[in-house]
Amino acid sequence: MSLLFFIFSLPLLLSPSLSFPFGNASYFIDCGGSTNTTDPFNTIWLSDRYFTGGAISVVSEPLHFRYPQEKNLRFFPLSSGKKNCYILPLPSGRYYFRTFTVYDNYDGKSHSPSFDASVEGTVVFSWRSPWPENLARDGAYSDLFAFVKDGEADVCFYSIATDPPVIGSLEVRQIDPSSYDSATIGDKFILVNYGRLSCGSNQWGPGFSNDTDDFGRAWQSDSVLRTLNTTKIIRSLSTRETITGTNQPPNFFPAKLYQTAVTGNGILEYELSVDAKLDYVLWFHFAEIDSSVKQKAERVFDVVVNEKNVKRVDVFEEVGSFAAYSVSYTVHNLSSAVLTVKFVPVIGAPIVSGIENYALIPNDLSTAPEQVVAMRALKESLRVPDRMGWNGDPCAPTSWDAWEGVTCHPNKDETALVISQIDLGSQGLKGSISEQITLLSNLVTLNLSTNSLGGTLPSGLGQQSLVRLDLSNNQFSGPIPESLALATHLQLVMLNGNSLEGRVPEELYSIGVHGGAIDLSGNKGLCGVPSLPQCSLFWDNGRLSTGGKIAIGLSCLVFVCLLVLGYLICIRRRRHDYEFAPPHDLMSMAAKRNRYQRQKSLMLLEMESQHAKGLPSPHGPH
Repeated sequence: MSLLFFIFSLPLLLSPSLSFPFGNASYFIDCGGSTNTTDPFNTIWLSDRYFTGGAISVVSEPLHFRYPQEKNLRFFPLSSGKKNCYILPLPSGRYYFRTFTVYDNYDGKSHSPSFDASVEGTVVFSWRSPWPENLARDGAYSDLFAFVKDGEADVCFYSIATDPPVIGSLEVRQIDPSSYDSATIGDKFILVNYGRLSCGSNQWGPGFSNDTDDFGRAWQSDSVLRTLNTTKIIRSLSTRETITGTNQPPNFFPAKLYQTAVTGNGILEYELSVDAKLDYVLWFHFAEIDSSVKQKAERVFDVVVNEKNVKRVDVFEEVGSFAAYSVSYTVHNLSSAVLTVKFVPVIGAPIVSGIENYALIPNDLSTAPEQVVAMRALKESLRVPDRMGWNGDPCAPTSWDAWEGVTCHPNKDETALVISQIDLGSQGLKGSISEQITLLSNLVTLNLSTNSLGGTLPSGLGQQSLVRLDLSNNQFSGPIPESLALATHLQLVMLNGNSLEGRVPEELYSIGVHGGAIDLSGNKGLCGVPSLPQCSLFWDNGRLSTGGKIAIGLSCLVFVCLLVLGYLICIRRRRHDYEFAPPHDLMSMAAKRNRYQRQKSLMLLEMESQHAKGLPSPHGPH
């Protein structure tokens, strides 16, 4: 993709955030700046933040630039990885993005860098060394319109060879989601600015004049893109009259745009630089600001794009005088790097107030959201070093390599990218494997061998897609998860050289029997399959086995039964002896029984004594 940019000799700043029906989420970041600053237009520029890596510097000629956000910059050396990003938290919606890119020999190497820049996973700007001299010294502003759908905006930079990408400032502003005919174009394109011209005036807008633009757009003079013949015949018009129909949703085109215009007795022609591989959408802006035109059919002209007549215009007939009128046209199948626009007179002289030209760049495929979650969790748990550049979307843009050690491919319906391989062997990793790895439902190969990873293996490790697993020579402990035995496509399992323990699932071991390869050596705690020790009857995988649990359960049952039986025997004995009397009643009954026994013994003794003496019994004769 060719280099896309606007070059302005003056700073280009956004006006303060205002309240609009479509929201006012915005960022103005001074990349490389250490403190917040306020510019003459009352825009607050934030100190550098939301970046994933890199270092800061200052341009070699600070006095050449007017404002701090143009003097400071952030660059991304290879030590930060080949891919680095600004990741901004933002609500879903449509946004206007602008970057300021400057080199100005900040590093003293006199070598402007080559790199690509992307927004939301789609390459939008390409910089190639050597830059034109004025561009390298003055810098350039580039802008576009893009949708954000996932709650954060990714602006990323990809290093070409060993060159460090650079950025001076980053501006993001929320705009009306219906703007620029998105209902027709859809939300699957990024509109990249290839020219925003205000006819008959100097460049203006936020940062150039007090004229505001609710979207923060800056407007360039049309003079630089006129053909030689047009320059000879053209003349400018301007008015201070109020122009109706401006600052209206969804595009909020500013009044200033329609208060100037150009006209001429002949064909007005512009040549716009484009990339022939892309389609473009053109917006034409008109207002009848010549008070001598008082009715329709007094000024009629044709709009011709690449020699094709696309629109006949009578501004007065459409909207009357001193009123804004805009039309758009999409150009397809370009065969040249120059797009010509002509305004050809039919009646009277043509008049035009402004031209906008945007490349329609299709959104690149992005990684499936759940797999982005998984990969970011892995980045944290594995403690992936900065040098590997695990930033932004793991797989997008497709024109770049995925994250280092990661391989991606489109899913079945080609609506998203999915991770198929992770190869991070011998990378000095010292973390663990996140449980979120189970979200990588398309993972075929996982190689984390010869690192210093520890902890237990995730309980869900072993997606149905997994074919090759190499976790050898790490410090993993605990059992082999049963989920691995359910991975029916596994052909290679390397778990040797760890501290795993417990019973090896027979289904997993059978991989080696059915033509695959499995290595479990070097794990002293593993058991239960050939070449490994037998597992304890009561101990399995670092915990009680099923047999142990059953034995303990039966033992508990027998013990409970004995307790119940003893209790029942005790209860029956109490019922026979004491008739369940309470303790104090039992004491009373025992005392009465003792007295009765003593009285009975005394009576028997007395009877026996009387009988021996021949005395009559007191109870009468026998």
